[in-house]
Amino acid sequence: MAFSRRDFLKRSCCMAAAGVAAASFSRFGLMNALAQTSTDYKALVCVFMFGGNDANNLIVPLSSADYASYQQIRAVLALPQANLLPVTPASLGVQYGFHPKMADVQSLFTGGHAALLANVGTLVRPTTRDDFRNGQAVVPRNLFSHEDQQNQMQTATLRGGSSTGWAGRTADKLQASFQSSFPTVISLAGTNIFCEGVTSSPIQASGDPTQLLKGFNGSGDDNARLNAYNNLLTFDTGLSLIQSASDITTNALKNAHTLADALAQAPNFVTVFPKSGLGSQLQQVAKIISVRAALGIQRQIFFVSIGGFDTHSTQLPAQDSLFGQLSPALGAFYAATQELGVGNAVTAFTLSDFSRTFKPDSNSGSDHAWGSHHLVVGGAVKGGDFYGKFPTLALGGPDDATGEGRWIPTTSLDQYGATLANWFGVQTADLPSIFPNLANFTNPTVGFMG
Repeated sequence: MAFSRRDFLKRSCCMAAAGVAAASFSRFGLMNALAQTSTDYKALVCVFMFGGNDANNLIVPLSSADYASYQQIRAVLALPQANLLPVTPASLGVQYGFHPKMADVQSLFTGGHAALLANVGTLVRPTTRDDFRNGQAVVPRNLFSHEDQQNQMQTATLRGGSSTGWAGRTADKLQASFQSSFPTVISLAGTNIFCEGVTSSPIQASGDPTQLLKGFNGSGDDNARLNAYNNLLTFDTGLSLIQSASDITTNALKNAHTLADALAQAPNFVTVFPKSGLGSQLQQVAKIISVRAALGIQRQIFFVSIGGFDTHSTQLPAQDSLFGQLSPALGAFYAATQELGVGNAVTAFTLSDFSRTFKPDSNSGSDHAWGSHHLVVGGAVKGGDFYGKFPTLALGGPDDATGEGRWIPTTSLDQYGATLANWFGVQTADLPSIFPNLANFTNPTVGFMG
């Protein structure tokens, strides 16, 4: 994979500052508005499920005929009907069941604080089964490939390469309206394309975003070492590449200091987060949100992740474990936003590479597929309902691309992201500059946000 000079600078400065490749920080200067209040505040939190979540077992139809068909086709992957957690989407009036490990999400859904977007995925334009099978469909590049579909879900660029993601471009678009020299976008799950903008630049770290300061405890010797390092960064080498890298590292350290100082004043939560990787990430997001006024920031986008969803074998126990982490973490995070008084201002949503085949493979697992179901959680969500069109769960049916239960999406990633970005503050007229395929769809937004 080729890297641009810009990519090289970002990666090299992070390695110099942190000693690891996982921390990538802002090119911009230290924020200068610590006293600024943030009354008009909104945050988006992307929870990426790496590997391709089998959404066919996230939510299951419970009517007698539909469940019987599900049970027959899914065979070894079928969840017992009695174990499913029932919900009744407001617009459908029939029961579906969440996976047994999704109790917190079931509670959020029935309480009107979570919605499900059905059969969403990467679409260049509306596509039918006949279009796909006759070779007339314009489809995303390298469909069903992990690397390509992860990249496309994060960039919304489906037929070529991109150096920016749709979160970064959203931040670009709002910079003039919500000015802050502290970065809008923060990843707690390492470096990713989702967060990269053209003019905005994210903080990207694996875990604690203040990790650049680890090893400096404030003692005299540590301060001397840190000051010496900072002085080295000010040397004029006469080499633009090295000078640019030094500038990036300097600003990274300043951002880390700013965030560390703000987090030192963060309140303790009554909400108890689960002791899991995702739980820890979302707890850190909640802490950063709690000091938004000290950071002088009114719009924030966060990226967190959970891996392990590439379930080619022994899928049932794997999903039990994964959903057993996902649901409690989302439940705790929503509770924390309520505790902070920002429940209506923070929206969490899921993404994944793709869903998986409805038909099992030979190893009690499933293969790579296409359209998937995703969750949206928050006080501003029009919850308790499904949005989009639930696929016909039949092999060779009208939504099946290949005969193995690879559902052709009926809602595009662009529409999904545009709905979130529009709520976040992006004007409708500006959405196509972030989501390049949006003009190919009649309705630019889906309507699950209040």
